[in-house]
Amino acid sequence: MARAFLHIAALIAAGVALACGARADELVRYKIIGDTIPEPLTGSPADPARGRALVVARTTTCILCHSGPFPEARFQGDLAPDLTGTGNWWSAGQLRLRLVDASRYNPQTIMPSYYRNDGLVRVGRNFAGKPILSAAEIEDIVAFLVTLRN
Repeated sequence: MARAFLHIAALIAAGVALACGARADELVRYKIIGDTIPEPLTGSPADPARGRALVVARTTTCILCHSGPFPEARFQGDLAPDLTGTGNWWSAGQLRLRLVDASRYNPQTIMPSYYRNDGLVRVGRNFAGKPILSAAEIEDIVAFLVTLRN
């Protein structure tokens, strides 16, 4: 069963990279403190509306595994936690680290590392060394997720 989930995760990660046209930009340096990346990856303000659009878009695969308060999305996943109330449970820094590299929290996770380019397996040749999402996209998604409160 665990092997099947790892296979699914590899397929999802490959699909995300293909659909998003993985970013060739260089990764911004960040510092992990405890269970957070406390500082934003960009110096510009994040846009929660763009973040919501990214979460709901099939190209980022968020709603293939997660569900949430997205009435317009007909098919939502149930493999991962519901995103409703996410802003109640985790800080922006904790969410940022989960998006950048979810394997820091759970080495067996099927969630792709959206802002990593090293130490990954089964990455297509055209996408090796590139993050799935840009720093600005990570920040937009974080800005949206912290608004999800009960």
